Amino acid sequence: MGTEGTEQQANPVDRPFLVIGSVIASTFFVGFGGGVIFPILPNLGAVLGITPFMVGLILSANRFSRLFANAPVGILVDRIGTRNPFVLGLVVQAVATLGYVAAMLSDFPAAWFLGSRIVWGLGSAAVFATAFTIAADVSPAKSRGSSMGLIRGGVIFGFPSGLVLGGVVSELAGVIEAFMLAASFAVFASILAFLTVPETHVHEKVRRSVKPWDIDKSVTTVTIGLVNFSILFGYVGALFATLVLFLNETGIRILGFDAQGSSGIFMGITVISAAMFMFIGGYISDRGGSRMPALLAFIGISFFGFILLVFADSLLTLALACIFIGIGQGGTSGPLLALLADLTPNERMGRATGTNNVLGDVGGGLGPLISLPIIDVIGFAPVYAACALLPLIAGGILIIGVHHETGELLPITY
Repeated sequence: MGTEGTEQQANPVDRPFLVIGSVIASTFFVGFGGGVIFPILPNLGAVLGITPFMVGLILSANRFSRLFANAPVGILVDRIGTRNPFVLGLVVQAVATLGYVAAMLSDFPAAWFLGSRIVWGLGSAAVFATAFTIAADVSPAKSRGSSMGLIRGGVIFGFPSGLVLGGVVSELAGVIEAFMLAASFAVFASILAFLTVPETHVHEKVRRSVKPWDIDKSVTTVTIGLVNFSILFGYVGALFATLVLFLNETGIRILGFDAQGSSGIFMGITVISAAMFMFIGGYISDRGGSRMPALLAFIGISFFGFILLVFADSLLTLALACIFIGIGQGGTSGPLLALLADLTPNERMGRATGTNNVLGDVGGGLGPLISLPIIDVIGFAPVYAACALLPLIAGGILIIGVHHETGELLPITY
């Protein structure tokens, strides 16, 4: 399972942390484009003539396009390796970020934004699948949680930078300027990856057709994917898509910024907390032999954060809610991906990562589509309360699935 013992790899990498560092840097810089649109578009939608439903669809479009790309990318990674899909995915994301600029200059901004988010999703499918497969390839089992946490942190850490970039730079310099800056960082990420990231993965010998529905259906992969679905539905799908509107209604502000700038900072606080605890959660799970105690603890913290969000009525309470939600989501990510690698044969890791991303994208994609229209009808508190239940459901799924696969509640995975 995973790459245990002598750590068999197709192309052994002598300096794994250099490889991981290159992947982290590349994913960090390209991640700006993922976050920059969130604090801008919900507030700008009415000005551009975009309905709330269409705003939700645009914010979710990248995740839905990834649904069709995740499985094929996973197969290609197992067949041709990680380097070329990783670099190409970064280039595609850079092009998609430039599409935001075109949207602002177009007579049809909704179409341009939607198309750009769809293209972004195709590129990010390649980046996500390859980044985590690289980490599984080069990491020994006893440090896999830390490595997965670092990689996940790199993938995610660019997102809060984009949130702050979108909220603050758009307010101080302009919306187009914020999008142009994000695009320039994405181009830099593509060049960096091309120059520094090597090939790490086994080439598949058996030729197979590539289909969007050809996913890994093992109990381990589906279990971990459903946990990912539950966490991301509330975290990205509901919280991030609605926060600027929540601030408009409550009047909560930070550092003198309006709702758009404040939402970028609050979301940045959330994701910075998550990114920090991605490594910490993975490190804790590496020390104990079993990843389950760390996973269940951080899932509980995520539940507590959403409960705080239900009652948030001031800068302090909202900041605490965002911090706890971030800690819960981040602390779960590293051990969850490490558990996937622990229990998955190396030759299937690309597909397993693709399946995990498929289910996560369904959760993150459905969130805005469901939460934005419902909030218009019943308000924020009931929606946030419903999101608080999702981590508890995720914990139950995890316990049942892992026990079914290993016969233990707290299995030693390495």
